[in-house]
Amino acid sequence: MSERFSGYLDYNATAPVRPEVSAAISFALDYPGNPSSVHLSGREARSRVESAREEVARLVGVSPGGVVFTSGGTEANNLVLQNSARQNRHVFASAIEHDSILNVLPALQNGATLIPVGVEGLVDVDALAEQLGKNSGPALVSIMLANNETGVIQPVRQVAEIAKDHGAVVHCDAVQGPGKVAVSIADLGVDWLTISAHKFGGPQGIGALIVGDESETPTAMLFGGGQERGRRSGTENVPGIVGFDEAAKCVASIRDESQRVRALRDRLENEIQAAADGVVIVGETAPRLPNTSCIVMPGVPAETQVMSLDLEGVKVSAGAACSSGKVSASHVLKAMGLPDEQAGSAIRVSLGWASGAEDVDQFVAAWTKLRQRLDDRPAP
Repeated sequence: MSERFSGYLDYNATAPVRPEVSAAISFALDYPGNPSSVHLSGREARSRVESAREEVARLVGVSPGGVVFTSGGTEANNLVLQNSARQNRHVFASAIEHDSILNVLPALQNGATLIPVGVEGLVDVDALAEQLGKNSGPALVSIMLANNETGVIQPVRQVAEIAKDHGAVVHCDAVQGPGKVAVSIADLGVDWLTISAHKFGGPQGIGALIVGDESETPTAMLFGGGQERGRRSGTENVPGIVGFDEAAKCVASIRDESQRVRALRDRLENEIQAAADGVVIVGETAPRLPNTSCIVMPGVPAETQVMSLDLEGVKVSAGAACSSGKVSASHVLKAMGLPDEQAGSAIRVSLGWASGAEDVDQFVAAWTKLRQRLDDRPAP
């Protein structure tokens, strides 16, 4: 694959921008125009925004009017949660959600309840049903499509059915889905969906809240010119939206790509498990994204592994990569019940569209070298 991305195995943090996307953004940058202006340049900018809205809508199976462009997944998640707070909804969320969900919950005026997960990282649907049964007021259930650290795919459809049985509305943070698995708001059975372009080869700084039922359309958090039909004020990021459009086209059909990436991921896991004893693949027996592997090298701090691999030209993460560069104990792995030693020794490897066999070879060689060096240390 591309030499520029050699050793890059951190796609769940951000995917390299696809060349088609770069070209589309470059083209858009050459043409001025505010989509709210009525002259020709403004109308052309508006046309590009609406064309992208249609493409993103097709990607997730919703009408174009259900696409609200945002600055990314974090804003879209906040838009849903803060609207739920205005409607006095009690929020139920899994214990392994992204920080852009979990860190909002303490501020919600009508409270929030965390739903536990099992040892494989799947949400406990019986616990959810029990907690919803105790709730007497309006409620929102927020569940991610797939975990960013482990790749474990959640039973979103089942969660949505349980929620609907209890009169709750449902939001799904599907940021890790597009480009890896098919994503359809109808198939998932949810009311809102969050996606972000940079996770599948688009630019950073552009995402969308997908509204399945326009009667549940959100009220703006940002007030100004009333863009996005009054749901999100601020001049639209036209180059970013154009890049989003192109990225959505690139991943419209993902079956072959997913199979190719899954084969690379599986080979990587098989080779390191064959090379060393005690390796743990977190969530190995659960449904997972085809590109993601959460690997525990017992006794070796994750930060040590990340730095050592980086020195060998291999780029991976320890936990989520959305926390200002910090490396700390993973709330996801703790929620799954992993012992502290394992939770502190887990790294995330995530492949994608530009990954090739040489990237797997490079990772396995660097990982094995580190393990061997540590095994060869004299006993204290």
